[in-house]
Amino acid sequence: MSKKDSLLTTPYLQFNRTQWAALRDSVPMTLSEDEIAQLKGINEDLSLEEVAEIYLPLSRLLNFYISSNLGRQAVLEKFLGTKGQKVPYIISIAGSVAVGKSTTARVLQALLSRWPEHRRVELITTDGFLHPNSVLKERDLMKKKGFPLSYDMHRLVNFVSELKSGAAQVTAPVYSHLIYDVIPDGDKIVQQPDILILEGLNVLQSGMDYPHDPHHVFVSDFVDFSIYVDAPEDLLEHWYINRFLKFRQGAFSDPDSYFHHYAQLPEEEAIGIATQLWKEINHLNLKENILPTRERASLIMTKSFGHAVDLVRLRK
Repeated sequence: MSKKDSLLTTPYLQFNRTQWAALRDSVPMTLSEDEIAQLKGINEDLSLEEVAEIYLPLSRLLNFYISSNLGRQAVLEKFLGTKGQKVPYIISIAGSVAVGKSTTARVLQALLSRWPEHRRVELITTDGFLHPNSVLKERDLMKKKGFPLSYDMHRLVNFVSELKSGAAQVTAPVYSHLIYDVIPDGDKIVQQPDILILEGLNVLQSGMDYPHDPHHVFVSDFVDFSIYVDAPEDLLEHWYINRFLKFRQGAFSDPDSYFHHYAQLPEEEAIGIATQLWKEINHLNLKENILPTRERASLIMTKSFGHAVDLVRLRK
């Protein structure tokens, strides 16, 4: 097959940064520079330009999809002669550790909630659905934290299933990166949002990842639009190590931090530990479980230096 033919058969439309930015059309900027500064992660650059050129076109696209989805719901209600239950539009955001999923989720939450329709947008991270450390230690899975087996998938699937069923109120567990564990009795109440953004490593996994369990239901079965935040592996490692060093100077210095013992390490030793953690845990998880799900996404955002998106692929 020629290169030209392969481009014609791809399920994605491809846009460079300039082409994608033009799709913003006339959507106004609704975030100030101060607000954008509060939304970015500890190890990321997030400029007004990045929000304008990447996230505003994306929020415009999502608004079209959401409006279309509401229209389909209205058709079904008219056909059945009933008033249906409120069902949220679910957006999932996947990608490697340190790629900037959380920042993407927070920016989209802020932008989508400020559209003229004033839709209510909830943000939930799948970290809360990790098994507590006590369970992971019992199962010898502490070094596999973030791998599929470390999650309470049954509870996570039930959570999204209940929301999609129109449940008036659903609870989600909350994770603390300070104590590196699920907060006991710290559940968050979610009450029929218009949009739910679900951010995590495992949100694109499907039955293809579990061929011996063909009847299992997965989070991806309930997602309306999925985003994969991508970047070259050498950049991901660089960002992970830099983030570790910043945490060492900040959050790790808190005596209550699970990683407080790293706070006093010399920088060279800290880099060595971060590199080891990346290679033995996070890179392994990326290659085995996260990266194979990328091509299932509705949209793939590929980042370059400075966390700037330079390529967007949108499923046809």
